[in-house]
Amino acid sequence: MYYEEITDIENVYYPILAVIGIPVNLMAIVILSRGKCGLSKCITRYMVAMATADLSVLLIDVVFRRIADMYWWPTSLTYTPVCKIILYLAPVSVDCSVWFTVAFTFDRFIAISTKNMKAKYCTERTASIVILTVTPFVCLLNTPLPFAYVSYSPTELNLGCVKDVYFYMRHEWMVFSWIEQLFTPVIPFCLILLFNALTVRRISVASRVRRSLRALSGGEKKKDQEMVNRRRSVVLLLAISSSFILLWATSVAHFIALRWFNFSLRRSSPNPLFEFEKVGFMLQLLSSCTNTAIYTVTQRKFRDELVRVLTYPFR
Repeated sequence: MYYEEITDIENVYYPILAVIGIPVNLMAIVILSRGKCGLSKCITRYMVAMATADLSVLLIDVVFRRIADMYWWPTSLTYTPVCKIILYLAPVSVDCSVWFTVAFTFDRFIAISTKNMKAKYCTERTASIVILTVTPFVCLLNTPLPFAYVSYSPTELNLGCVKDVYFYMRHEWMVFSWIEQLFTPVIPFCLILLFNALTVRRISVASRVRRSLRALSGGEKKKDQEMVNRRRSVVLLLAISSSFILLWATSVAHFIALRWFNFSLRRSSPNPLFEFEKVGFMLQLLSSCTNTAIYTVTQRKFRDELVRVLTYPFR
């Protein structure tokens, strides 16, 4: 009964997510690429990379993988060679989105916490190097995935993809499964929590010191532009990071419960955590279209640019 209910929800949820998320991320890429949102080039580079990765997640994981399985069966997307490519690119796009968020969080931690490293690390060049390093590394890490899938049945050699039975038996595949799950989302989840905690602690200490110094110098009534700029940066950082943590918390909890209670990874076997896992997938894919809403709420210049883009056809 629960399986049928969660399937009915997925049949509606994923098309709505694609219809809303794809144009939203395209709009974010266009607006941020114009460089008129009052953000540094370093921050803009990370945000464009995150929006591009999120768009890839929605196209590959949501449209070509999940919606295709629900409504477009069989098509050329369900041929085994094509299916293997999609099942490889889907986690690659998700991993890129996640680790770009980690890189952005670390960049803001460096910018706020260490003045000496800020000038050297928080630059557009460094952001480009980080992005160009993360992407091929993620592609390389997921290279074994296509070899883990086979056709649905021996009589249908070129239709569909299902994990090979040896995936659940061989030690090398079990090790790969652990590495895959730890790499995304467990380690990024912990890193973002750590960087945010250190950043908030640093800001609290710095704010108290600055208020004390301004009070001694008699400038407490004047607007502290440095603190205003820092506060805007922190609001953006915490909003993006908190959204990631909240939407990925279910997947992390599922991973911990699955390993703790030693349930089989086989999807066909009875698994009390099956629905919990499905909900985790829906929430983590929702994180692919929340950043634009966060930019709109926290960044006034982004809102202005969004209004210009939306009203451009009428003007």
